Parts: sequence; structure tokens; C-alpha cells
Amino acid sequence: MCVCFYLYFFHHQRLSQASEPPCVVLCRALSLIIFKMSVKNNMGKARSAILLTGRALNEGISFLVFILLDLLDFILCMVYKIADFVVEAEWKPCYCCSSSAKQAMAVTSTGKTILVSEKGESTKIVRLTSTKLQLEDVSDTLYTRPSLVSEISKTTVNELRRLNKVDTTNIITKHHHQQQHHTSSLICEKMTTKTTANNNKKNGSTTFTVNSTIVEMLQGKIGGMQSFPIPRWSDCDCSTCCSWTTSSKDALFVHSDGAKPGDKTSTEDVLFIHGFISSSKFWTETVFPNFTAATKSKYRLFAVDLLGFGRSPKPTDSLYTLREHVEMIERSVLESNRVKSFHIVAHSLGCILALALAVRHPSKIKSLTLIAPPYFPVPKGEQATQYVLRRVAPRRVWPPIAMGASIACWYEHISRTVCLLICKNHRVWEFLTKLVTRNRVRTYLMEGFFLHTHNAAWHTLHNIICGSASKLDKYLDVVRDRLKCNVTVFHGRDDELLPVECSYNVQTKIPRAQVKVFDNKDHITIVVGRQKAFARELEEIWSNSSSSSA
Repeated sequence: MCVCFYLYFFHHQRLSQASEPPCVVLCRALSLIIFKMSVKNNMGKARSAILLTGRALNEGISFLVFILLDLLDFILCMVYKIADFVVEAEWKPCYCCSSSAKQAMAVTSTGKTILVSEKGESTKIVRLTSTKLQLEDVSDTLYTRPSLVSEISKTTVNELRRLNKVDTTNIITKHHHQQQHHTSSLICEKMTTKTTANNNKKNGSTTFTVNSTIVEMLQGKIGGMQSFPIPRWSDCDCSTCCSWTTSSKDALFVHSDGAKPGDKTSTEDVLFIHGFISSSKFWTETVFPNFTAATKSKYRLFAVDLLGFGRSPKPTDSLYTLREHVEMIERSVLESNRVKSFHIVAHSLGCILALALAVRHPSKIKSLTLIAPPYFPVPKGEQATQYVLRRVAPRRVWPPIAMGASIACWYEHISRTVCLLICKNHRVWEFLTKLVTRNRVRTYLMEGFFLHTHNAAWHTLHNIICGSASKLDKYLDVVRDRLKCNVTVFHGRDDELLPVECSYNVQTKIPRAQVKVFDNKDHITIVVGRQKAFARELEEIWSNSSSSSA
């Protein structure tokens, strides 16, 4: 500032040609500088005031909007209860009105039977198709999502209990949303009584408490029978969505391209994993057509539709846990195609599955490419699942993508209504889109958004995004310490769903990871719209990984 002042002073002194005394020029210069500084300072204060006002307005409107959404979800819960009973002749469980908690005893000797009991009810035997009961993979955010309605209900109940005016049991029955978020015990919470512990030791079993809705869903696996019709009345029944029901294989839909198994040239394998509410077309319609002939002759390219999405199976009794997703990928791609080593390219939610696969197969991973990974380090003292839920779905109306994520995460029945209106009628929406745009817009992204069920989307969102919150640190540590492959992270600077800090958080855990941030790109356009450049970048990553491993 001093330099500018002196330059200004001597410049004006020369222009004045000594017509004005130096002291006058000096005062004028000082006045102008002070004026500019005050204007700049006032502009900074005005900008800060506008930001604070906008933030306060956003929070105030969000508070009112989400109160209304809380009430709407409560009403829709009742509506769907009645509709399910009328159409399917049976009351269907949901997480917002599940009964308190059921005790479950997993018999470890057989690995296939759990004994479920509830106070006042007869015992039930639930026989599972898997060899282990992995309830620790179920996120508590499915049934513990605090809201104003639930907090008011909880406060009211506690106050009435304190005054001893009303019987506790009646209060719990009347307050629906108090049960919604606060009645269920944490999954796999072991009982502490000595009697139970001694009995468990004798019988070789473990006793724990389970959310009742989860138990109801597991009952659909009794004797290998489905508890719900396929599809349910609120799901789409078109040939595309239900194509998996006519297949004899219990496997994901996999789009294969590139080199063939019988090719004599040395081939490498690449696995592509899409993100939430998407499909394999996110890759096959963008990146795959832009690979060079040399790349397609050397690499086998596999793009999967995740369990519950696209043309893959959408079982109604599945909890869509991380374990289920990973095991289906292993069975459908790695085992069936005899993959010995492979590269992974994953987007958004798919990055979590990619890291889980890398941990399970550390010696097989040749390179790891993550696009917009949803990694939020959890501060000490915070509950991991709830912290990530608030970061991904902040219950705000702005930006719009944050509101969309909040509705998808917080409201079981509103999100089911969205699926009912859009996914069940996706053929109509696709037709209207093509009609309005006169077939000038390719609808592969819309197809990926439409082809899923509410059950699949709801459980995948909570059990993968939120449920893996406490696991990601361990996964990244394994990648850092045990894997020697290259790790590349791509992120759009304008990504409003998952901020750029997520990618830098990954780099903090894995210092060798290379982070590439692109201006004017968001969660989708980091790939879509720059697919040619992205294809070249992938080819370079694979080539460098192959040469370094050689």
C-alpha cells in the first residue's frame, strides 16, 4: 500500500506541474486511499451480511419445510399400511413404526437358524439362506433418524413418565414417532445377564436384540420362500425391471466388452462399479465407446448393475448390506470370469464397494480409480453412522441436490412415493422425454435412475453410505499399507453432493494417492461430458500400473 501511495503521490505531483503544493497532493492521495479502503471494507461487510442472511434464511425455511415433511411422512406411513394390507392382504413392516425390539438367538453350530422371540408373542424360527447372520452390517440409521416430531414425542413421554400421570405402555403405543426412532436397541447388542451367558455357552449360541422390522424381513427366507410378491404392487413389473426373475442364475447383470477370453494376446481385467441410483450404462454409454481399439484388444471390461439396480436381481427380502453387494460382485464377475487380477474404476457409492473388494483381494488389485468418493472422517466422540447421515443429508432446502439427498435419506415413505410415481411409471417418463426432446437427448442416465426398487435404494443408501462409516478408515489403512497399486482420485470442484474435501481426505489417509480436481465439473459431469478425456486418462493409469508391476 505504501508503494502505491508513493507512486500515486509522485504521479499527481508531476501532472499538476507544480501548480499545487505537495501537501495538497498528499492530502488528496490520502483521502482517495482511505475512500477506496472504506469502500472495500464496506463491500466485504456487505458480502458477509448477505451470506449470513442467506444462511439464516436457508436454515429457517429448511426448518419449516422439514417439519412439514416429517408430518407428511407420518401420514404416508398410515396410507401405505392400509394400501399394503388391501393389495397384498398382509401388514408389511416399516422402520418408522416397528415394535420395540425382538430378541434373537443365532445358533452358531448350524449357522442357518435363528430363534426369534418377542414379549407376549410365540417364538418364531427364521431359517436363513446364508451360512452366517451378519446383522452388524445393518446401519442403525434405518430406524434411528431424529426429527422434531420424534423429539417432541420423546420429551412428552419423558415428562409424563416423570409426573406418573399415564401408564408408560399406553404412552409408547400412542406416540408413533417416539417408537419410530428411539425404541429399537442397537443391532447385535449382547445381553449381559449371567443366566443368558451361561445358557449361550451350553447351547453354543449368541443372544442379542434385533430391530423388529429387520426380523420381519428375514422371515421371508423361511424355507427359501419369499415373504413378499415379486414385484410388489408399488414396484415396476415391466420385462426390463423383472428380467432377472426368469433367469436361473443368481447373479448380477454384467455388461462385458473388450478382449475375449480366447484371445491369444495378454489381457487384463477392469471392473467398473457405478454409484447410487445408477446402472452399468453410466459406463457403457460414456467411457466404453471412447476406448481405443488397442485398449479393447488388451483389456476385458466388466460393468455391473449393482444388486437392486438396473437389470440385476431386486430381492424384496434382502437388506442390501455391504457384504451382500460385495459377494454378488465376486460371484458374478470375479468367479464366473476367472479373474485373477484386475483394475477397479468406481464412482460415488461404488467407491465404498471398490475399497471393500480391495481389502478382500489385496494381491489382485492392479490399480484403484475412485471418482467422488464419499469419505467423511468421523470426529472422536461422534457416532459414525449418524455423523455421515448428517453430512450427506443435512436437511436443507438449498442446494437442491442436498434437499434431494435429505428426502432420500430421512423419509422412508416419501421416498417410496417418489419411486411409485417415477420408477413404476418409468416407461411413461422415458416416452415423454423422447417426445419432448424429439429423441435428441439420450436417456441412459434416466434409465439408470428409474430401474430400481424403493427397498433396494433405501437399504443400499443406509447400509452402504452410512453403515460403512466406521469401516472406511480401516479400509483405507489396508490400501495404504498392504496394497502397492496406484490410487487415483477424481473430483469435480462444483460437486454439491460430495465436496472436494472428501477426495483430499482420502489422500490424507493414502499419501501416495493422486487427486485430480476439475473446475466447472460436478458429481455427474466429472465423467459425463468429458468421457473422451476420461477414457484417455484411464488408459494412461492402466498402462502405468502394468509397466510398474512388470
